[in-house]
Amino acid sequence: MLVETLVSFEQKVRAFLLIQESADVAHDLNHICRVVKVAKQLAIEERAEFDVVVPAAWLHDCVSLPKNHPQRAFASSMAADKAVAFLRSIDYPERYLEAIHHCICAHSFSAQITPKTTEAKIVQDADRLDALGAIGVARCMQVSGALNRALYDTDDPFGESRPLDDEQNSIDHFYVKLFNIADSLNTAAARREGKRRENFMRQFLIQLKEEI
Repeated sequence: MLVETLVSFEQKVRAFLLIQESADVAHDLNHICRVVKVAKQLAIEERAEFDVVVPAAWLHDCVSLPKNHPQRAFASSMAADKAVAFLRSIDYPERYLEAIHHCICAHSFSAQITPKTTEAKIVQDADRLDALGAIGVARCMQVSGALNRALYDTDDPFGESRPLDDEQNSIDHFYVKLFNIADSLNTAAARREGKRRENFMRQFLIQLKEEI
């Protein structure tokens, strides 16, 4: 993708995204921009097709549903359909659309779709990395607050002698899901960055434990 073409495309897609509704503040345009930045970096390292990775990263959350929405598992497929319709409306090359559709479908945890291409693996990794590190801590709290979940269980904050329940306690989500992400990433570069961010989160919990 030529620089001039990329700039023109990104201007169009940002304008499109600004009129879409996001499920919550953790899935806003800032989240999308971070995913795009990381996806571009991974695409360079993996020598992936930019013309697939970049649109998929920009449009992966063009349909976003709340975590507790009954159709949450279908959100990525809905986003993929909407993304392809938008790309056709701006005459994006048809030859890339099937691959972009798959990238968007496969990025979601809820959908449980295995990425079949390098490009889909990259978009999934970029999105999942945004659930880790300092941003990951902040986004976890944003979503938990929107769902009215407690920060931690009063009697056993870190689930040392009770079943973990991240439907009730924000900190439980670290152990139920977030600390499993880094090892699940597809590309070597993403796994390295994922472990670095995970280590920060573990240090955060150590500090939190001291303060509690």
